[in-house]
Amino acid sequence: MYILGIETSCDETGVAIYDSSFIEKGAPAHLGLVSQTLFSQVEMHQEYGGVVPELASRDHVKQILPLIDLCLKDAELHLSDLNTIAYTQGPGLAGALLVGTSIAKSIAYSLNISAIGIHHLEGHLLSPLLSPNLPAGHIHHLFPFLALLVSGGHTQIMLVKGVGEYELLGETLDDAAGEAFDKTAKLLGLGYPGGPLVSALALKGKPSQIRLPRPLLHSKNLDFSFAGLKTAVLTQVKLSAQLPKSELEQFKADLALDFVNSVVDVLTAKVLQAAKETGCQRLVVAGGVGANQQLRASLNKLAHHPQWPVTTLYPPLNLCTDNGAMIAFAATLQLLKDSSQIDQTLAFNVKPRWTLGN
Repeated sequence: MYILGIETSCDETGVAIYDSSFIEKGAPAHLGLVSQTLFSQVEMHQEYGGVVPELASRDHVKQILPLIDLCLKDAELHLSDLNTIAYTQGPGLAGALLVGTSIAKSIAYSLNISAIGIHHLEGHLLSPLLSPNLPAGHIHHLFPFLALLVSGGHTQIMLVKGVGEYELLGETLDDAAGEAFDKTAKLLGLGYPGGPLVSALALKGKPSQIRLPRPLLHSKNLDFSFAGLKTAVLTQVKLSAQLPKSELEQFKADLALDFVNSVVDVLTAKVLQAAKETGCQRLVVAGGVGANQQLRASLNKLAHHPQWPVTTLYPPLNLCTDNGAMIAFAATLQLLKDSSQIDQTLAFNVKPRWTLGN
């Protein structure tokens, strides 16, 4: 069956079509992604230094139907070939989500097929299973695994026992890691989005010049906190006003380096702690910050940890940020799991997906 996935939770309009027959035949999961299209609003929001919800919603309205047409054309399919429409149900910007939901349900109603709401984080959570590095038949053998969801709005560690079976182990108590990256970029006079810019500047930094805090690094729980780290960066920026201009650029690079090191140190330590507590030695990383090369390098080193080696899997770089492929894929796995219970003729069949352990 063909599942159309629609993602409109924030500032990217994503559409994709997934063919479930590849999973049913035991083929590598990434082969089932027959087409995908994506339009990013980053350029539009750059002048504001962040996402403007009303502008985001209007642009989704403008982009979504042409993207669906393009996706169908690339897959050499027609609307009548689709069996299910999947869309991001939340969380996200209310207006942006409404655009995707309305389009998905309208198309499903016109075709008399099901429209299924997918939790945005579940899409990210399962997207690493689309990695081309996974050989055939390995999707279900990966369970259980740890998942590090790290993005502009979320920083969480979960134990994934199976499709639809998620236990929240730890999350941020205040700001997400991605939000801290964006705020730091703004304080350093960089652009938006800040993550790639801060990471690039950090490559020019000299180690051990500045020492920022590592929030909750040694806490007994698996929670995160990045608000204090942002404050520490702000304090350093204010102190830099006394520096001569000739030293300012190197100072910013040194500050960027230790900021990145702080975030990476905390994330890596919490992952290792979670692995030891759960006995799980497989990790998947998802979300926009998961594309950060410094973070990937640090997590990859865990594979050689002498006491507790952890193998890490990432989604393809083009699936780290929001996209329609992760929504179509998550819906596919749910449909295959619940196929005996799902009525394909119900156009408004929205099932809650996100069950967290107590």
